[in-house]
Amino acid sequence: MADEREPPPLIDTQNEGKREIEEDEDIFLSDSKELISNKHYEKLQNEKIDSTKLQDDLLIGDAASELKSESAEPEKLDHFVESAVADNGSTTNRDVFSASRPKSPPASSTPSTEKANKVPKKPGPLFGNTLDDAPKVVVTESSTTYATVNKPSLPSGFHHTSRKELAGAEPEEDTNHRIDIRITETKKVGDGMNAYVVYKVCTKTSIPGFRRREMEVFRRFSDFLGLRDKLAEKHLHFGVIIPPPPEKSLIGMAKIKVSKDESGSLDFVEQRRAALERFLNRIAQHPVLRGDPSFVDFLELESDLPKATGTSALSGAGFLRLFNRVGDTIGKIAYKMDETDQWFEEKTQQIETLDAQLGMLHSSLETLVDSRKELAQSKGILAKSVMLLGASEENPALSSALSQLADVEEHLDRVYEVQADDDFYIFAEFVKDYVGLLQSVKDIFHERIKLYKIWKDSEVTLAKKRETKVRMELAHKTDKMQEATREIAEWELNVDKSQQDFERISKNIHKEVKRFETQRCKDLKRIVIAYLESLLNHEQQVVRHWEGFLPEAQQII
Repeated sequence: MADEREPPPLIDTQNEGKREIEEDEDIFLSDSKELISNKHYEKLQNEKIDSTKLQDDLLIGDAASELKSESAEPEKLDHFVESAVADNGSTTNRDVFSASRPKSPPASSTPSTEKANKVPKKPGPLFGNTLDDAPKVVVTESSTTYATVNKPSLPSGFHHTSRKELAGAEPEEDTNHRIDIRITETKKVGDGMNAYVVYKVCTKTSIPGFRRREMEVFRRFSDFLGLRDKLAEKHLHFGVIIPPPPEKSLIGMAKIKVSKDESGSLDFVEQRRAALERFLNRIAQHPVLRGDPSFVDFLELESDLPKATGTSALSGAGFLRLFNRVGDTIGKIAYKMDETDQWFEEKTQQIETLDAQLGMLHSSLETLVDSRKELAQSKGILAKSVMLLGASEENPALSSALSQLADVEEHLDRVYEVQADDDFYIFAEFVKDYVGLLQSVKDIFHERIKLYKIWKDSEVTLAKKRETKVRMELAHKTDKMQEATREIAEWELNVDKSQQDFERISKNIHKEVKRFETQRCKDLKRIVIAYLESLLNHEQQVVRHWEGFLPEAQQII
């Protein structure tokens, strides 16, 4: 019975009534006030000795030198204190801090654990500069503005990760560096079937990776396609979202080649110019892609770039690329990955749903653009009809009113034409761009599945190699044992590398999708506001035209 009785709680009579350490209290100054006499402490305060000197007086041996070397980094200092207090196996540093500290009443946790919990922790990013913390480039149709953020510091206890350790991670960037890319001019070169269009790319930047601050180069459409292919070859298997270029248009290019002047293909060239400008600015937004040598050369080299291979839609390489895409599509359907991460399942479903919704929205916007253009044409036809009617009217007041009405309808014709252009360039093209970007997001998810398949296939091959070696041992075939051992070692390395590649791309996809979703919300907000402002502006013009016509109509007798 005595053994089963619960023992009474322990009471520390010596420390009863003493206060606990406050959560935000500086533990170094708290200890120093108790370890050093009040007189000596006041002397130190009067001499304005900094906290680094005071900490050296408190700590002993290696702890003092280590803290002094890291005193410029508060997060590492917190990590040192946390480790010293929480280490139950070592009592040297813990005794220095707790020699004269008031002891709190005993609780369920140990004193060292309780104190470790009271040390304030400073949250920090996983890396010195994440994809989301990069300078943001806000793209408009003809200009680009920027919003920079302060670069976060490394968290305590984290080592610098090299590019080889985590390929595809964002490099370090300085703040307040900007890049502004515009396509300001288009020019037709050549005649007939050899004709093509060049685009003048103007760049202003303060990024250190560029040799000049301002650059102007001329690039063909195939150069843009070649740039995208180079970026995809380098970064896609690391899980980086590569912005898609504008789609090829055989009809548009046929108009350029057949027409003797640029007026016959003006709309097509303008659409492609705006799309290529958005393509370059999306690359410039990405902290990894913006520093790629291929992108830098694209903006800097004044000479012609090496001709991109396989960019022609009717070339053999084009058909081969199309065949490979069909093979990838079949592979996606045929191979089912045993997904263990619920996040990827949810995101895959969300992306598929968003893709379908944006596709329907884009179709609706295209219908809206066509309808508004038809409305503008109808207004123009109506204006001519009313003008003829007014000219034949004998009543002067009615004739004047009809003439004024024809002017109003003619003005509304131009208003609706401009509104149709805004519907297309501001909203429809934005939605179309994000339909392409969602396909790029699907591409990195598919790359992850491909790496997973390579990993599992390597494990199967390794298991077969080991089985073969066991059979050789049972059959006493010692002549091939050395070769079998070497193959097993090679496939073990392949399995480890494949697993590392899969884990790396999974980690990078998490960051890339988070960055994509953040940027998508910002872009959507900006586009919706711009589109609403455009609608309000044009509706106000319509109201003003009708208000101006009302007094004329009231004068009709």
